[in-house]
Amino acid sequence: MPHSSQDVHKKVLGKKGERLVVKYLKKQGMRILKTNFTTPFGEADIIALDRDETVFIEVKTRTGDGFGRPSEAVTEQKRRRYRRIAEFYWLQTGEEPNARFDVAEVWADGKMEYIKAAF
Repeated sequence: MPHSSQDVHKKVLGKKGERLVVKYLKKQGMRILKTNFTTPFGEADIIALDRDETVFIEVKTRTGDGFGRPSEAVTEQKRRRYRRIAEFYWLQTGEEPNARFDVAEVWADGKMEYIKAAF
C-alpha cells in the first residue's frame, strides 16, 4: 500500500529527531544499546545505558507547537506500552530490571528538550 507524502515526511522527521537524540545521549556518556527495538507490544525508539540504569527513550519530533508540546503526545497508553516493552527486553536479555523512562522532545529546527524520568 503506498504511503502519502505526509506519512513519508513524518517518518523522515522522526528519524532525524532520533539521530539528534542519539548524538546527545552519547555526549552525555550514555551507551546506546538498541534503536527502534520492536516487540509484540510496540517499538522503543532508543534503549540506552546510563551508568547502571537501562533507559527507555521515547522521541517525539514536531515541526511546531500546534498540537501542544511533543511530550504531551506520550499518553498513559503509550506509557503502559513502554513498560511492557521493558519487560519484554528484560526477558530477552536476562538483565535485572533497573529502568528509567525518558522522553526527548525534538523540533524540526533542531531544538531539543530532554526529560529524565518522564514517567
